[in-house]
Amino acid sequence: MFLFAIAVVFKLFSIQFVHGEKYRSLAEKRTVKTVVIPANRGNVYDSEGSLLATSVPKYDIRFDALTPSPKTFEKYLKPLCDSLEKFGGKSSAYYQKSLRQARANKNRYHLLARNIGYSEYIRMRNFPLLNLGAFKGGLIVEQKTKREHPMGGIAERTIGYERIDDDGNVTRPGIDGAFGVKYLRGTNGKRLKQSIGKGQWKPIADYNQVEPKDGYDVYTTINVNIQDIAHHALLKQLEYYEAEHGCVVVMEVETGEIRAISNLGRTKNGTYYEKLNYAVGESHEPGSTFKTMALMAALEDGIVDTSTVVDTGRGRKRFYGRTITDSHHGGFGEISVARSLEVSSNIGLATIIDDGYSKQPEKFINRIKDWKLDQPFGISIIGEGDPVIPEPGHPIWSKNALPSMAYGYNMELTPLQTLTFYNAIANDGVMVKPRFIREVRELNKEIEVFDKEVINDKICSDKTLGEIREILKNVVVRGTGKSLYNPYFSMAGKTGTAKTEYWMKDWEGSPRYVSSFAGYFPADHPKYSCIVVVHKPSTKKGYYGADVSGPVFKRIAQKIFTDTPIIDEVETLEVVDKPIEQEFEGYFETAQKYKTIMPRVVGLPVMDAIALLENLGLDVELSGLGKVKKQSIPEGQKIKKNQKVVLEVS
Repeated sequence: MFLFAIAVVFKLFSIQFVHGEKYRSLAEKRTVKTVVIPANRGNVYDSEGSLLATSVPKYDIRFDALTPSPKTFEKYLKPLCDSLEKFGGKSSAYYQKSLRQARANKNRYHLLARNIGYSEYIRMRNFPLLNLGAFKGGLIVEQKTKREHPMGGIAERTIGYERIDDDGNVTRPGIDGAFGVKYLRGTNGKRLKQSIGKGQWKPIADYNQVEPKDGYDVYTTINVNIQDIAHHALLKQLEYYEAEHGCVVVMEVETGEIRAISNLGRTKNGTYYEKLNYAVGESHEPGSTFKTMALMAALEDGIVDTSTVVDTGRGRKRFYGRTITDSHHGGFGEISVARSLEVSSNIGLATIIDDGYSKQPEKFINRIKDWKLDQPFGISIIGEGDPVIPEPGHPIWSKNALPSMAYGYNMELTPLQTLTFYNAIANDGVMVKPRFIREVRELNKEIEVFDKEVINDKICSDKTLGEIREILKNVVVRGTGKSLYNPYFSMAGKTGTAKTEYWMKDWEGSPRYVSSFAGYFPADHPKYSCIVVVHKPSTKKGYYGADVSGPVFKRIAQKIFTDTPIIDEVETLEVVDKPIEQEFEGYFETAQKYKTIMPRVVGLPVMDAIALLENLGLDVELSGLGKVKKQSIPEGQKIKKNQKVVLEVS
């Protein structure tokens, strides 16, 4: 027995002192753990400071029914339940029964309120019993954050989010995703929690061991008003044409700042929502909007000029065994190069490019590469689509590649890449990088500012630029976009109608198209550029770019300038008109000279004559309008106050 006692004492000593740290650590791991408290993500604002995305703290309030002493529990139970009645809507008796049952069941994690806001949380923690805190009152507070978008579904995909699933996979679309890691995410805090059995944990204290640090705020280039205009204009057209999906982007010409971007996809029940960022990520054959680039290359390389005549025949022409057609029945015949773009002749552009570059296709491809259209622009938003510009040796290159590219097939661009080129045309040839972010701030402190980035200082000569701008203006005045023409509001741009999925066997029985319009407004002094792309509109209702996408462009342009008109700055309102100046000087001299005698007012405008004579105290009577022809009191005669004078006016 003595030896057994010695062994027990030795073992206790070994557990307590030799291996004590190890066992204490194991016990602590099983009963205490550090829980990460996510930091509030920074806010996302529009260009005018309106809130686009924010993190809102939400709280779950629980009650440890075993923590309060019996005396404390009984003392504060009814006052607590009376407060809960006013807060939760159920009777005080219901809460008394519930809390007594929780204490009887030794429930240390009883739920009182879920997912409440900060003001409600402050109100609850001041309730009787709960205001004694975690150790005396049994208060358990669990905080989480919820990301909210005040604009709802408008631009939700572009504003974006950052989500992490149970497997640790991260999804980061849009601005929120692109700048989440570096700026918006912040630094997480830490809090100790203790196991209370049955897999439940409660905070050890009602404060955090490490306080979370909120993320920085991001100020975007989006304008809420323009975004709202673009969203609803696109939505209205998609619903009418029952299209599969579509997008619209509005860019400020000089800076490249994106003022609005909307991407809407169709659900099974026919409604639309921000499904994918089509404008940034979807590469597709642009169709006729690329004809502008093709013709600019030919003009800049001196292949043709705008007056060169091209024969489009009767609307059908074969290129290397493949027939190209024009949409106009019977063709356009012989037309100028400028007119071929105005009427969007496939044959015209294919003929120009094939005749000019068939022997040296690399020259045409290199021109496209000089414009940086063969590579992504490297914008801040994740998921930018890759353009496809084939060249000799490429898997999709063939003899037909060049004439096909001339009218926007056998190649791919994203809507944003196409818009960036049209924006350069509007911006006097300067190609600027599309920009979604202006600056990052911490309260009033600037963390980082994003300035304008120039991709290409000059895409072409001023001569080519002037010619193309004139043609794009005429597209709306007398070309394929003439249905959009408004004599009181100028626009310039290019329609586009491209077949899609034409390689599928069912296309002939069920044709699908991509309708688009890219351009800028006003035509002479552009302020904004815009592109509208609509995929697979109902062919029963229409599919041409001028009918489907053009009206969206027009609605956006007119609405923007109805709500936010361009204001011309006038240097001075003091404009000198010599005849009026001389007339006034004569009147002033007469008024100063004649005080008590009748002046000569014949020849003066009647309003000047009245002012002059009434200032002398005369009662003036008129007969007619215009200039004074005759006065009843002769010039030089002495006059009296309130004396009547009759003026005969011609």
